[in-house]
Amino acid sequence: MQPFNARNLFIVTGGPGAGKTTLIEALQAAGLATAPEAGRAIIRAQRAIDGPARPDRDRALYAELMLSWELRSYETARAGGRPHVCDRGIPDTIGYLRLIGLPVPPHLEKAALMFRYNETVFILPPWPEIYTVDTERAQTLDEAERTYEAMRAVYTELGYRLSPVPRAEVEERRDFVLDGVRKAAERQARA
Repeated sequence: MQPFNARNLFIVTGGPGAGKTTLIEALQAAGLATAPEAGRAIIRAQRAIDGPARPDRDRALYAELMLSWELRSYETARAGGRPHVCDRGIPDTIGYLRLIGLPVPPHLEKAALMFRYNETVFILPPWPEIYTVDTERAQTLDEAERTYEAMRAVYTELGYRLSPVPRAEVEERRDFVLDGVRKAAERQARA
């Protein structure tokens, strides 16, 4: 089967607590279609039903649910055709498994190769000054920094071009991503 190249799908990734969700919300308010992060939604749902697919219970099952969520988000967003910004993507699940020392199953590697996003991936570096923990984010700042490195490595290995988002007010970050999406669309139009 040929890989899907959804050039209209843009990933925002990085470690936890770097401002991804706030940025995604600002991009949505600016008119871009967005997809929420799988991890938080899964944790909330699994806690509500006392389910096992959580990082504190069954990490491999949690990763499978993240993959399933990302595949569904991918198909929904790809069908829309217009630019769409995703809070993480399929490769993030690979980064997560590597980070926690679990093997990456072959079907996950295949999914990351088959379901491709726009080559430009926006990555948010760790930002200690804004980092906080909450009911769904229990990682330490050190774990957040290692998560960033894991995401940087997996997206680079998969051939994506990383575009580091500056540490700045949300409006400046929003404009940085909007400009990057516009430039990517122009490159695609010329190709």
